[in-house]
Amino acid sequence: MSSAPFIPDSAPFTAEQRAWLNGFLAGMFSRSGSPSAASAAAPAAELAPLTILWGSQTGTAEGLAKQAAKEAGKRGFAPTILDMAATTAEQLATAGNVLVITSTYGDGEPPDNAKALHTALLNGAPSLAGVRYAVCGLGDTNYTLFNQCAKDFDAAIAKHGGARVHDRADCDTDYEAPFTTWLDQSLAALGSGPAPAIAHQPSSIPHETGYSKKNPFPAPLLTVRNLNAPGSAKEVNHVEFSLDGSGLTYEAGDALAVIPQNCPELVAAILTALGSDGEEAVTTPAGEVSLRLALTAHLDLGKPTKDLLALLDVSAESLPPKGADVLDALNAAATKPSPAAFAAALKKLAPRLYSISSSPKAHPGQVHLTVGAVRYDLHGRARKGVCSTYLAERALAHGTAGVFVHSNKAFRPPADPATPMIMVGPGTGIAPFRAFLEERATTKAPGKNWLFFGDQKAACDFLYQDELTALQTAGILTRLDLAFSRDQAEKIYVQNRMIEQAAELWAWLEAGAHFYVCGDASRMAKDVDAALHHIAETAGGKSPEEAAAYIQALRAAKRYQRDVY
Repeated sequence: MSSAPFIPDSAPFTAEQRAWLNGFLAGMFSRSGSPSAASAAAPAAELAPLTILWGSQTGTAEGLAKQAAKEAGKRGFAPTILDMAATTAEQLATAGNVLVITSTYGDGEPPDNAKALHTALLNGAPSLAGVRYAVCGLGDTNYTLFNQCAKDFDAAIAKHGGARVHDRADCDTDYEAPFTTWLDQSLAALGSGPAPAIAHQPSSIPHETGYSKKNPFPAPLLTVRNLNAPGSAKEVNHVEFSLDGSGLTYEAGDALAVIPQNCPELVAAILTALGSDGEEAVTTPAGEVSLRLALTAHLDLGKPTKDLLALLDVSAESLPPKGADVLDALNAAATKPSPAAFAAALKKLAPRLYSISSSPKAHPGQVHLTVGAVRYDLHGRARKGVCSTYLAERALAHGTAGVFVHSNKAFRPPADPATPMIMVGPGTGIAPFRAFLEERATTKAPGKNWLFFGDQKAACDFLYQDELTALQTAGILTRLDLAFSRDQAEKIYVQNRMIEQAAELWAWLEAGAHFYVCGDASRMAKDVDAALHHIAETAGGKSPEEAAAYIQALRAAKRYQRDVY
């Protein structure tokens, strides 16, 4: 080999630069042996493609999809996170390795962003023979059709030829541990097939830091104020918390999770039925505490678990058909279990999510909620909503309540402040729209705002009337259409007001308005959706099929967003 310098004297460098470069290159060659040695090194291991599909109403499944992607990246996968709203059955057919993470809401329904794909898979789809998949469902066992959406996806993908590599996980409200196990085992199973993957590494899903679900912030209660006037059949409370010193932040559209405590009267009745004084030590997710404290602050006293029914030797059919709780099961049992066994058969008391009704720009260091207190009689006994009556009756005297922020990126005011908003929020569904309007007022956003609000009676159920009137006067609230169902012989609801204003509403949509709905999923939200389809057909001149496609396009463009429960 020639010993000539790499950089000849004719090169446009100084003598010192040529000497340095020649020395550097000589060193490189002496280590590699030839200029091509580095490029001839063994190629990096190929990453296995992985599609992570998420269906989410409140953002939980989306957050878990991101966690799954981080973990998958450490296992030799190249993950792609896909919103189900932007995914077709044909795209799914070419995806190869797939993880499906979806919630269920309402009466066993898919989340809004999953509706189109759910319908496509259930009504016929291309062959999914090349798909290797696993499904994780997020739900609540208090609902009859627990995790129905996940079950539908699991069955449909298998029906169309997909290969299930790991059993579906049906997660209850306390989902973290089962999700972690499912992800760990599903990634291992996907890595064992034809797709290349690196050796299995222990799961390292990131842990939450700061105040969170695992470490709620003890937020001081500032205000609990009834928004209804005398004569109302309802009790809706405006609740204010301080977040000073917590480091917690939120955006308009997010939810606040509140850690409730069970009603003392219900706890006392259960202790009586057990023949217990409540001082017995029992084990809970929070450690060893007295039975009374466990029943008050740590364990769910609602729908009896399968473990509890088995322990008590009570069949679900022998209990009241709807709304049966732990006390009903105890009263039906022939013998009573020990306190330790009883506590072990109950599930953890879950936080309750409420749409935030304040803008952080309007109320720095605070967060507000709008909560309807749930009280009713059932099967000869008074019943109470766990968290709603805790906030109404006891939280203010207690001083603080554990809270954490639940981000919901799928429910946000338009990014462009000039974009018009149409908001439909009867009853407590007004909560996020109070936040939206406060946000627009504080930031002086120029976009037009139209609110449809309704309740039972104008005289006593017009929530935030003074605030809404002031927003109208200031020109922030462009239109306010009201529907008070019991102020006339014929009941009028927000969907009726929408149809009355069909031409104007259609014009706003055609001008780029975003359409929002918050409130009851089982009735109101369905009726509002039907009214929207009707408006697209009548005012928009579309066929039913064209109207459905138009509204699905609104969803896909994030112009039709719902916060429903």
